[in-house]
Amino acid sequence: MPKSQVRKKKVYTPPTDVRPTATAATRKPSPAWLPIAAVALIVVGIGWLVVYYLSEQAYPVMSWGYWNLAVGFGAMVASLILLSRWR
Repeated sequence: MPKSQVRKKKVYTPPTDVRPTATAATRKPSPAWLPIAAVALIVVGIGWLVVYYLSEQAYPVMSWGYWNLAVGFGAMVASLILLSRWR
């Protein structure tokens, strides 16, 4: 029985015309205040919600009512946005 031939595959070379615009070496690191501000926003958001629930909706701002929830969650979402910029 004859032996089958071994195929030689070409080594993949990426195309040279498609290159990333900014390499990791050219990107600047994030400023030092960014993670500090993000953690502060998380703490403020959680603290706002805890105070709101433990005070039976009397604090932090009684006239806002359920908008206090939006403030607490908004602070936490803002921290996530900041953390998405962190390098």
